[in-house]
Amino acid sequence: MKITSIIFDMDGVLIDAESIHKLATQKAFADFGITVTDAQYKPYRGVPDEVIMVGLSRQFPTLELSVPELLRVKNHHYEALEHLAGPIPGAVDFVRWARQHYKIALATSGSPRNRESSLRMLGLEDAFQCIVDRGSVTYFKPHPEVFLKAAAGLGSATEECLVIEDSVNGVTAANAAGCRVVALTTSFPRSRLLELGPDHVVDSFAEIPALLA
Repeated sequence: MKITSIIFDMDGVLIDAESIHKLATQKAFADFGITVTDAQYKPYRGVPDEVIMVGLSRQFPTLELSVPELLRVKNHHYEALEHLAGPIPGAVDFVRWARQHYKIALATSGSPRNRESSLRMLGLEDAFQCIVDRGSVTYFKPHPEVFLKAAAGLGSATEECLVIEDSVNGVTAANAAGCRVVALTTSFPRSRLLELGPDHVVDSFAEIPALLA
């Protein structure tokens, strides 16, 4: 099936913000006197904040931690640190190239506020014909809803869509939606991504045009 549309994830695909999310999460817990190690955070890479806070707070059952308050504090720290995030190499140029040849959408688990801020930082505010973020879905990745809505927003069948993802949950969700999938090795090892059965695994955006030829 010919690819007519490309759907992009955001964190880890367009912008390198995962380390900022981790640091902001660790700072939020530190404000409550709790140290979250890198090892404790690692399983939550690419996971929505709500899921992270619930999962991590369960590791400290003797402490009464309010998930909404943790989210509020985490967001405060993230907003103070987000200027440290930068684009994934080649991402902005590829998006601009893709827009000339395909219908393109953004499908992210990020909040509307963080999505708007990241696209503004990247200069891609008006690049996408369809945007689906956390505020637009009921279920988070690995549920396929975000990609199903992005494909519908573009007026494309899912089998005509190529998803570019970096996370385990994202690749799983894209597969479940029936999309073609390119996994980018910005967040997880190639070996882990290959286990999920994407169509291709690449190390950079420079490899993708040849796959579309």
